[in-house]
Amino acid sequence: MEAARQYNVHEAKTHFSQILEQVERGEEVVISKAGEPVARVVPLRPKVRRTGRGSLRGQIHILDDFDELPDDVDDAFGGMD
Repeated sequence: MEAARQYNVHEAKTHFSQILEQVERGEEVVISKAGEPVARVVPLRPKVRRTGRGSLRGQIHILDDFDELPDDVDDAFGGMD
């Protein structure tokens, strides 16, 4: 992975639009003051857009035996069936 591009405060103010473009492309940018990193600008995670009930249909699969304990776990708890 490539190291984050670093800007000092003056450069960051001057090139703010360029920094945002880099971040939009998925890059991280570090802002430094007097040579010391003080902030990291990172891309936001995209929001999940759900349209309501059933919006995850076809994406989640629940097995018929999802609520059955494996035998070793059941035995460890004294066969609670």
